[in-house]
Amino acid sequence: MKCVFVTVGTTSFDDLIECVSAHDSLKIFKSLGYNQLVLQIGRGKVVPEPFSTESFTLDVYRYKDSLREDLEKADLVISHAGAGSCLETLEKRKPLVVVINEKLMNNHQLELAKQLHKDGHLFYCTCSTLPGLLQSMDLSTLKCFPPGQPEKFSAFLDKVVGLQK
Repeated sequence: MKCVFVTVGTTSFDDLIECVSAHDSLKIFKSLGYNQLVLQIGRGKVVPEPFSTESFTLDVYRYKDSLREDLEKADLVISHAGAGSCLETLEKRKPLVVVINEKLMNNHQLELAKQLHKDGHLFYCTCSTLPGLLQSMDLSTLKCFPPGQPEKFSAFLDKVVGLQK
């Protein structure tokens, strides 16, 4: 079972959930060899209908106590750009695509995603560019995030959001 896990954390990101559950996106996932899509939709209003066929399964839930199990079984993670979600995924050494929510003001998430992309740890895009990125990205080019250095990530985050020069 090749699995894509999509997470929006504790927030809502209906545009992302609509995008990844759209018919065209499901076709792309299937063409890339994935046969399971797990959506963690937070408090979103968009709730796709779960289904299971011989070749593909879509599972949907709002929250769990921990995303660890879903992250561990995922072959690809698509996430909002929340620092916690990014760090947890990268620490699990999972390929990560961060989707920027363009509707957020003062978007520090964009700076975080840009820097982690520049360092080779993830890909990032918007909802409108996600289908193209999925088809063109090469996951083998991603570098592992250095484990067990939360203080470095914290200092980096402080710098990105302007708390440290």
